[in-house]
Amino acid sequence: MPGMSRKAAIALAASASIALLATSCTGQPEAGASDDASKETTVTFWHAWSAPSEVKAVKDLVAGFEKAHPNIHVDVVGNMTDDKMNQALRAGGAKAPDVISSFTTNSVGKFCSSGALVDLNPFFEKSGIDPRKTFPKAMNEYTQFEGNRCAVPLLGDAYGLYYNKTAFKKAGITAPPKTWSEFERVAEKLTIPQGDTYKQLGFMPNYHGWETTTEHYLGQFSPTYFDKDGKSNVAKDPAFEAAFTLQKKLVDALGGYRKLETYRSGLGDEWGPKHPFHTGQVAMQLDGEWRLGMALDAKPKFDIGVAPLPVPDDQADQYGKGYITGTIAGIAATSKKQNAAWELVKYMTTNTDAVVNFSNAIHNVPSTLAALKSPKLKYDPRFKTFLEIAANPDSTTAPASVNGGVYLTTIQQFGYDYESGKATDLKAGLKKTAAQIDTDIAQAK
Repeated sequence: MPGMSRKAAIALAASASIALLATSCTGQPEAGASDDASKETTVTFWHAWSAPSEVKAVKDLVAGFEKAHPNIHVDVVGNMTDDKMNQALRAGGAKAPDVISSFTTNSVGKFCSSGALVDLNPFFEKSGIDPRKTFPKAMNEYTQFEGNRCAVPLLGDAYGLYYNKTAFKKAGITAPPKTWSEFERVAEKLTIPQGDTYKQLGFMPNYHGWETTTEHYLGQFSPTYFDKDGKSNVAKDPAFEAAFTLQKKLVDALGGYRKLETYRSGLGDEWGPKHPFHTGQVAMQLDGEWRLGMALDAKPKFDIGVAPLPVPDDQADQYGKGYITGTIAGIAATSKKQNAAWELVKYMTTNTDAVVNFSNAIHNVPSTLAALKSPKLKYDPRFKTFLEIAANPDSTTAPASVNGGVYLTTIQQFGYDYESGKATDLKAGLKKTAAQIDTDIAQAK
């Protein structure tokens, strides 16, 4: 999403005091689904987009719906945070939204378990739509929790590797790395020291970096976050230990945590033209599909290459996968117009042309398998990499949890401690992290 990083959105959702309790939601999935969607009516749609181009794109999307459904009018309210949405979903009333769209997939577990959003499975069945055949695998997964499909994907984000093709050529590197061992060698080869700092850094591996969060790295290792009993798998699945080990090895190989952090603190921010990838200070960058447009707008003095992020050496056959997340939409349990609301949700999320046009307008990844293949998609040829990552069945996401993204924040915090040397025993640290995750989830139920 061009307007806000997933990392920022997740952090906001995790830090906000959101108490979506089942007892506070009086609406039931069936309670408001008795309205006649063929009658004249108005539904209220709250969304989070705020940039002028994005707001216009949403208005155009809704205009297309109103043209197809002239009896259903949509009152659109933009720039709404998760906190405001949660309060309105709990309170209900005439001014509350019938349909919401949130940037934070990590809220799905809360939305579903609390009953704040209705289970859409009955609506899909009634409409004869199979979500498993409609949406990419990872997107289909992050819009449900424990069998409750209370959300639906509304465009997505795919993470890949951006690289400075000019720097690659100077270093004699002919192709982007596909495996982690290749990635390490390339990152080191692209790193040009300059005294106590760097003239050019091959890659910024630190978890405080730009989009280099633990969950984005872990996406390439295909971990299983929870076991069949819902307990944290962080200390049991070897994918976690492998991911932390390889990231720490890369940190050490590129100069060590302290040197990297000192360099990072003097670089530009994530959303400005002085982003270190734009300026050539960092030669490779883990990022989402929106970075391409932002990098091109900055008019860099080098050619930009795009590829999937490398995979662990023992998963070389899965090269091409990536971490997937995205925007979600859902219907308020307190809504008395759920059938009309479903018509809007269905149009925005499953109508191929609507999804394609919206994708073209805000440069996010389409969220249906049909839209990903549409000849009407308009994009820079390099954007195709992200379309392929989104459609790849090996691509992964972070699963929904009853307390949202708290478990990801816990894992990320351990990442900070481990890469900095504050924590030295990886196995013990992962066990402690798993115990904390289990405690937090138990308290949230």
